[in-house]
Amino acid sequence: MSDIIHLLPDSVANQIAAGEVIQRPASVIKELVENAIDADAQNIHVLVTDAGKTSIQVIDDGKGMSETDARLSFERHATSKIREAADLFALRTMGFRGEALASIAAVAQVELKTRPESEELGTKLVIAGSTVESQEAVSCSKGSNFSIKNLFFNVPARRKFLKANSTELSNILAEFERIALVHPDVAFSLYSNDSELFNLPVSPLRQRIMAIFGKKLNQQLLNIEVNTTMVKISGYVAKPETARKKGAHQYFFVNGRYMRHPYFHRAVMEAYEQLIPAGEQISYFIYFEVDPANIDVNIHPTKTEIKFENEQAIWQILSASVKESLGKFSAIPSIDFDTEDMPDIPVFEQKTTSEPPKVHYNSDYNPFKVSAGGSGGGSYSRSKVEWEDLYGGLTKASKMNNPMPEPEMEWEDSAVSEETPVIEEKVETVTSMASSTLYASEPVIEKGNQHLQFKGRFILTSVKSGLMLIDQHRAHIRVLFDRYMVQIQQKQGVAQGVLFPEILQLPASEAAVLQSIMDDLSAVGFDLSNLGGGSYAINGIPSGIEGLNPVELVRNMLHTAMEKGNDVKEEIQNILALTLARAAAIVYGQVLSNEEMVSLVDNLFACPSPNYTPDGKTVLTTIKEEDIERLFK
Repeated sequence: MSDIIHLLPDSVANQIAAGEVIQRPASVIKELVENAIDADAQNIHVLVTDAGKTSIQVIDDGKGMSETDARLSFERHATSKIREAADLFALRTMGFRGEALASIAAVAQVELKTRPESEELGTKLVIAGSTVESQEAVSCSKGSNFSIKNLFFNVPARRKFLKANSTELSNILAEFERIALVHPDVAFSLYSNDSELFNLPVSPLRQRIMAIFGKKLNQQLLNIEVNTTMVKISGYVAKPETARKKGAHQYFFVNGRYMRHPYFHRAVMEAYEQLIPAGEQISYFIYFEVDPANIDVNIHPTKTEIKFENEQAIWQILSASVKESLGKFSAIPSIDFDTEDMPDIPVFEQKTTSEPPKVHYNSDYNPFKVSAGGSGGGSYSRSKVEWEDLYGGLTKASKMNNPMPEPEMEWEDSAVSEETPVIEEKVETVTSMASSTLYASEPVIEKGNQHLQFKGRFILTSVKSGLMLIDQHRAHIRVLFDRYMVQIQQKQGVAQGVLFPEILQLPASEAAVLQSIMDDLSAVGFDLSNLGGGSYAINGIPSGIEGLNPVELVRNMLHTAMEKGNDVKEEIQNILALTLARAAAIVYGQVLSNEEMVSLVDNLFACPSPNYTPDGKTVLTTIKEEDIERLFK
């Protein structure tokens, strides 16, 4: 039998390894910028074209490399960071495995110009697909200048699965922000298609956070600081009133490295328990400093998942530090003692005497005294209590708060009286027997039939096969979704101008995604104007959503689109229409008149798919007539 196992060529092995390290243009920028930081660069400039698909350039003023180092740096597992296995547990640098440059060179066309400060001439190296094409001496500035072109040019399957430019640019900005947040002592700049997105000078950490996410965040942050022999924790957490369902800025860093850690995230959120609504998130920027021997950063190719030796103890320290910060924020009252109108504080004088209070009562009152006009049987004089008047007020209030129709209302030619058994028990029993039987086709609603609202949530109506229950909130979502989709596709959305425009402030990573959905927002009725610097003015909103917060509505639609990560335009339109429909739909508990219920039911059955909401939830169910009759046997 012939041998079938053989060694892969280095070029193929490098491409396989590149699939783990280099996933998208953002991965290239992350690796190159981290290498620049390890080279003690003080100024780092990043330039991208077409979201990094066409070209990526990273320029730094770090140490630079000699001719030999420049050539050797593109070999796999060539590194200056470690020399033996023990060094893995004493890491103080960002990179260490020596895979980044080799992986990039395997799937892109690379040009490197580099010069150390001690030499007059630098080195220019050109590599394409792991093959060195040229190497020569050139005149260049101190540091390194990497130019990456045509990423995945030799792996068309990988290039085909890259997302739209707006999505890839958002990923680049997210990686850039993570690095900039942990290195406020380094100046950064970022350009996309010759347009400046970031220009971050050296600054304290709080100013760096505001430069990235906006100055409004300055009023929302609370400082945390704790120093123990096990861990040092510093950073900021947001005030409870700033909680939101989506779009919170949540960052963990350990020893200058960004990480994801769901376990520590639960520690932070537990500190906010009972302070924020369930399901909402809070922003935080938390930095850990621990002994490198107590963590393992080598468990994931991207080095974002880190294992701690004393996770449970650090969890308790983190939770206590956040609670302490929140306690200081809540416990310190805001009192201004410099105001002119000071409250009068009474002075206690020991010589003054106080008189005891006097009790006034009618000494002639006798509850058992016989009335003059009473019979000899000893009837007593009692004041007349108008019980009817007291109960009359309760009856009036009950009628005002009760969403059920009047008892005399005719429904299915049957009079409903006060002696009818409790309807809640019957409906629950019948519903369980019906087992949520869904209508496969459009039901035939009896003409002239009045609808009944139950518990401020369901609409009950008679159909030929029995009794139908319709969820009013989901039904309205179904109706509005179809309406908004038609407006988006036909660009017929009607914008209603606002008297005072609302200002929407977004970080650069979110602003890039907003530009990609701006046409769809305009089609549904939003009128947004770009004010520059990540600020947008909301000048108009779709008609019919009055009373909703337009800033939060646009932000929710934006974050939903970012979470889904869809590039198909129709799917983005579905996300916008569904988010808007959920926000504008009638809520549970809203009392509807019969005319409103008739209109909602008619509009529901005019939809192509009335049985389900756009996200697959049941809108209506039918209880068959024979199941109802079985209850009375």
